[in-house]
Amino acid sequence: MSRTKALCPMRRRRVVILGATGSIGESARKVARDIPERMEIVGMSAHSNADKLHAAAKDFPNAKLAISSGPDGVERLVELATLPEADLVLIAIVGTGGLRPALAAIEAGKDIAVASKEILVMAGEAVMTAARRKGVQVLPVDSEHNAIFQCLEGRDSREVRRLILTASGGPFRQMPAAQLASVTVEQALKHPTWTMGAKITIDSATLFNKGLEMIEARWLFDVEMARVEVIVHPQSIVHSMVEFIDSSVLAQLSTTDMCFPIQYAVTWPERVPNSLPPLDFAKLARLDFEAPRLADFPALTLARTAGETGGTLPAVLNAANEIAVAAFLARRCSFPAIWETVARVMGEHRSIAGADLDAILSADSWARTRAAEVLGV
Repeated sequence: MSRTKALCPMRRRRVVILGATGSIGESARKVARDIPERMEIVGMSAHSNADKLHAAAKDFPNAKLAISSGPDGVERLVELATLPEADLVLIAIVGTGGLRPALAAIEAGKDIAVASKEILVMAGEAVMTAARRKGVQVLPVDSEHNAIFQCLEGRDSREVRRLILTASGGPFRQMPAAQLASVTVEQALKHPTWTMGAKITIDSATLFNKGLEMIEARWLFDVEMARVEVIVHPQSIVHSMVEFIDSSVLAQLSTTDMCFPIQYAVTWPERVPNSLPPLDFAKLARLDFEAPRLADFPALTLARTAGETGGTLPAVLNAANEIAVAAFLARRCSFPAIWETVARVMGEHRSIAGADLDAILSADSWARTRAAEVLGV
């Protein structure tokens, strides 16, 4: 019997990009230029850089634009996220600013592509519940979650033994623990494989980025935190893996370019050709894996605790980390002070189970204030 599956006619996705001038937004615009027959940008936002946004819009003259800074910024984002002509909203805003637009897009019946970790870390239960109720897709854009999404191919989560997120290990993967206190901002911003914004690059150095991804994976793929693990893979070629209950492991590999997961989120469930480079396995030569140094980089343990506890604790972890990273980038605290601050603020918080959005945002606000007090900033 033939296994050939007839494909539906190719469709063109009409996409809104929230955070169009950041690194993810730039990659998304590159994808739109690469596959114009499959992706049309109908809306774009920037936080405050109007010049950069208007320059980006030259390639997409029909796109509606919005600047999200100012008192009515959230309303502008919500307006873009609910455009009648849009069918997919790519949320690439760092921080909590994408949460309300994401929920608004879902309520308007739009699929959402998530590149902003905060959405699912802070309100994963609310977002996924709303998506199921409205019958829309939550498509992962992080390379790790997109890899897992591809490996699962719609399989039931009960068939999964482990989701294995890969981490580059950051620039300090082999640095002795005693030297971490002297790490400089410049050193921390030199990521070995990815080019990203400052905040996410620091998160990669502390491994908080991977901790947040663990919580994201728990909600995206409907598994308990105990089934989410991290392995260090310095080459960043294997983007993540899924181990099934029969002990088979599937992995997704590609070169380190965010255009790959963005394109798949846009064209899913189909694959289309592009101009991105294929892997040359002869040049790769080797793929290394090692366990993370949990004692020296406590971010993964803190994230696991937050994810297992649930309620408002993940929002507290995320908020305290944002404040601590900002303080480090401003040279007002040491590198280890980032996780030390997060641990202290989490320890002082009494998590609220089943929290609604107001309670989550309240916990976020409290954690930011408390972290700033702890750091003296």
